[in-house]
Amino acid sequence: MKILIALTYYSPYISGLTIYAERIARAWAKGGHEVVVLTSRHSPELPEEEILDGVRVVRAPILLRISKGAVMPAFWAKAVRLVEWADVVNPHLPQFDAAWVAWLGKRKGKFTVLTYHCDLMMPPGLVNRIANRFVLWMNDLAGRFCGRIVAYTEDYAEHSLFLPKFSGKVSIIQPPVELPEVSEAEVDAFREAVQAGNNSPIIGMACRFAADKGVEVLLDALPKILERYPSACVYFAGPYENVLGERAYYDRLKPRLQQFIESGHWKFLGSLSPVEMTKFYRTIDLLTMPSLNRTDAFGLVQIEAMMNGKPSVAANLPGIRIPAQRHAMGRIFPIGDSEALAEAIIATVAQNERYSEQQTAGIREFYRPDVVAAAYEELKKTYGNQ
Repeated sequence: MKILIALTYYSPYISGLTIYAERIARAWAKGGHEVVVLTSRHSPELPEEEILDGVRVVRAPILLRISKGAVMPAFWAKAVRLVEWADVVNPHLPQFDAAWVAWLGKRKGKFTVLTYHCDLMMPPGLVNRIANRFVLWMNDLAGRFCGRIVAYTEDYAEHSLFLPKFSGKVSIIQPPVELPEVSEAEVDAFREAVQAGNNSPIIGMACRFAADKGVEVLLDALPKILERYPSACVYFAGPYENVLGERAYYDRLKPRLQQFIESGHWKFLGSLSPVEMTKFYRTIDLLTMPSLNRTDAFGLVQIEAMMNGKPSVAANLPGIRIPAQRHAMGRIFPIGDSEALAEAIIATVAQNERYSEQQTAGIREFYRPDVVAAAYEELKKTYGNQ
């Protein structure tokens, strides 16, 4: 099959959405399909076209940015040609351009399956509020034009602002998750490089530094955690300075962060490669995901941590709470409740939970990208002629 994936951002941009798209694209390419990703040229040093892991990536220049959104007339022009080429069209939402791509797919008689990652909630401000409503309107049009919509979980599908409108089209498929294997020697070298021996327990957080991630909830929880575990430290893996649309948020929290950094209780590790992420998960004692709203719908990082035997402490949000509940590897706490987060982290560390190799092996199998790719292919077989 010829598969077109359309989304605003793609590798090397880092987010759960882009990682998902990269994994599914790579799995389809390994399965013998021709795969093209249509995306933005979000950084000027990126080439207009290149081949990444057997996937052809086509990038359109950005004419104008509105918060994290991108206005790309060239994207629409390129979509006309690529939809004509494709057998399957796979836009990823939220995305302003998805309605155009889905309409082209419908007009050309191509099986169009949307992947819905999360509800859109832009930062405060009049311009962002207007842009948010416009993108939501375009997303609704995409929902009308498409054949099927893939969501991560029933939980999120029921509570989403978007998915209940199209419940008859929704199929639940688990997200693709994989990480490379590393040796104990590599993990030991990583631990030494980040001076992990000086910290216990190590609380991991893996994401972009963004307002919806609830960094301040963890900051508020740290004093209570430190009362019980004076040498505890947060290891933050992911971009944190000059994150698109999040500079003001980082600047607001920077003085508090600096206090914990100077006292040895917070370390920024920056963006890590997949191999380094495996080492990161093997180094931490647990992962926390204190997200604040529905812009997070699952948390692939929770599964990555669990694959490496580490539990997750996550906010009680639709979708986000599912990994800990489904796999019995962690706890959930009330949204935004730093006191409860501290208690959940302390309890998880105190129990010193150990998870069997069989349990983590089952998780790895369930989320294998080729298994997820095959589930999408079944949708094409079942609904492709409707």
